[in-house]
Amino acid sequence: MKPQLLKLNNDSANSFSVRRDVVPSVNNRWHYHSEIELIYFKNGNGTQFVGDSIKRFQSGDVVLIGPFLPHYWRFDDAYFKDETKAVADVQVVHFNENFWGKDFINLPENKLIKSIIDSSKRGVSVKVNKTQDLGTVFDALVSEDRYNKIILLIEALMLVGQSQYEQLSSIVFNHNFEDSDKDRINAIYDYSLRNFKNQIKLEEIAEIANISPNSFCRYFKSRTRKTYTQFINEIRIGNACKLLIEDNINVKQICYECGYNNFASFHKFFKSITKKSPLNYQKEFLAKNKQT
Repeated sequence: MKPQLLKLNNDSANSFSVRRDVVPSVNNRWHYHSEIELIYFKNGNGTQFVGDSIKRFQSGDVVLIGPFLPHYWRFDDAYFKDETKAVADVQVVHFNENFWGKDFINLPENKLIKSIIDSSKRGVSVKVNKTQDLGTVFDALVSEDRYNKIILLIEALMLVGQSQYEQLSSIVFNHNFEDSDKDRINAIYDYSLRNFKNQIKLEEIAEIANISPNSFCRYFKSRTRKTYTQFINEIRIGNACKLLIEDNINVKQICYECGYNNFASFHKFFKSITKKSPLNYQKEFLAKNKQT
């Protein structure tokens, strides 16, 4: 599969870029770039793809993406509806690994920053309570003049390094892509995200990918290290996690809302992917939310 190589605009007055996005479709494609990306979802929910990792993102999340690691942020459908109340607010920093010089990152005082940048090659998602502090730093990065920005970026990276975090993409993910696959991944992802609540037939998704049904399964697994069935289950369970967190409908309703025909299958796949039952996942999240 071929993600799109993006060349980011850098002006001569700044050594790295900082921007704020309020349009949910800005990162709505499978892409990569030579710069490291540090992204803060101040407000926004959806599905994120980092290498071969699929999971939900939500308001407050901070993710660090290494150079040339493909990624894709897909906001929920609510953000694209007319007269929606859902508003995206995303703050993004892009910087080259050695923009501050090769010697700087190797200073003993920067061991933590060097470690987290090395970890970013597989993608890093901050798991616990540094996100509030990081949000304050991001707000300053967006608003401050350029003379303070390098200090603020160092502070943000230090906070990420001090946090509990998880690496996203697997160590076996293949970064090599063929030109002939340029648009297939976007077509597969877009169609799957729009139709995961239904039973997607092999012939149906193979037609979207413009290859034969006999070739599709082999093609998809060779590029993603997972079967298409596993891919769809990860999307469905990610959506189930969102609905459990919102706590507006019961678990059995969530099962059918996410495309499963029976509760036993839903429960099996949910526990396989999250290592928790749906009810335990919901109880743990709600308990943590009350504490914060």
